[in-house]
Amino acid sequence: MKKHKVIRWSEVTRQTIEKFPKKLELLDKMDYEEKLKLIDVLFLKSELNEEDIQKLADKVKENIFKRIVTIR
Repeated sequence: MKKHKVIRWSEVTRQTIEKFPKKLELLDKMDYEEKLKLIDVLFLKSELNEEDIQKLADKVKENIFKRIVTIR
């Protein structure tokens, strides 16, 4: 944020908050197949490979485990 001082961050935040419920409504209206197609389009140009995905999945599982352990 400090790098881009000309950007009005409060306005960016306001617009994002304003648009979020609308995006959720659109997702709620989509069926499972439409959601899968959307995911395909979003990740079409992804450069992640199976190994990268597995590493990310392992990190997510580890963090979930840590949260569960600290809650108890």
